[in-house]
Order: sequence, then C-alpha cells, then structure tokens
Amino acid sequence: MTIPAVGSAAPDFTLDTTAGSKVTLAGLKGQKHVLLAFFPLAFTGTCTKEVCAFSDDYAAFASKDVEVIPVSVDAVPSLKAFKDSTHASIEFASDFRRDAARAYGVLNEAAFLANRSYFLIDKAGIVRWAYVEENNGLRRENSEILAEIAKIG
Repeated sequence: MTIPAVGSAAPDFTLDTTAGSKVTLAGLKGQKHVLLAFFPLAFTGTCTKEVCAFSDDYAAFASKDVEVIPVSVDAVPSLKAFKDSTHASIEFASDFRRDAARAYGVLNEAAFLANRSYFLIDKAGIVRWAYVEENNGLRRENSEILAEIAKIG
C-alpha cells in the first residue's frame, strides 16, 4: 500500500456518515478543502481527545473552508454512539469495508484498522499535506493542522 504523494490526486471515497448520508470526495470537489482524518477505533483515549478537539475547533476549520471528516473502521451505529458520548458537533464517517484506508495506504492489515493519519486535500482534489503517525497513541494538534491549511491559502 502506498500513501498518496503530496501534489497527487487524492483517491475518491464514498463513506457512510453518522448523519445518515454518504460523503464523497467528488461531492466536495470545487466546494471545500477536506481534512480526511483516519483514527483507529471509537471509544479509545487518543481518538476521543482527537475528535473532541476537532469538534471544539470546528469554527476554525469551517472559517478556512475545510470539511473535517474523521474516519474509522467502526460501523455507523458504533460511531453514532461515540459521537453521542463525546457530544461532538461534527459527523464521523465509517470505512467499515476498509476501502478508503486501503486507497490511502493506511490500513494496518494485521490489526484490521486504519493507522492514525491525516490527508489535507484542496478543492481541486489534490493532496496538499499528509501525515501518518508512527504510533497510534500519538496525534497532531489542531494548531499544526491549521498551519498546514494556511499554506493552501
């Protein structure tokens, strides 16, 4: 599996969300930048901190025309329960079939979950920044992600 290179076209995806709808990269193209944030599993410590931080800073991302899409391999019902438990204001996306994690080169086949990773995709569908954590217990701070977003303009 290969991670999409910065400057290359981001693989399209179609994911079910906790809002009961599907989200696709193609559907956001030309409208919003996308932060695709893969997290390993709902209801775990680092993942909870991460999605709460995304929710807390939602306005900062929205003001930059960025759609934040936290993605895990959990099923939608589990993600809905996770969303409710964290009181998150953002919707989560389910990659239950692991197609997106495979397309982005971040599926840990042995554990059958996505490694924590971030892909900043501009409105044209081009990967502008990618980061894969060396350890799933680590995460990028929103300030670092927002600094990368600022480089897009």
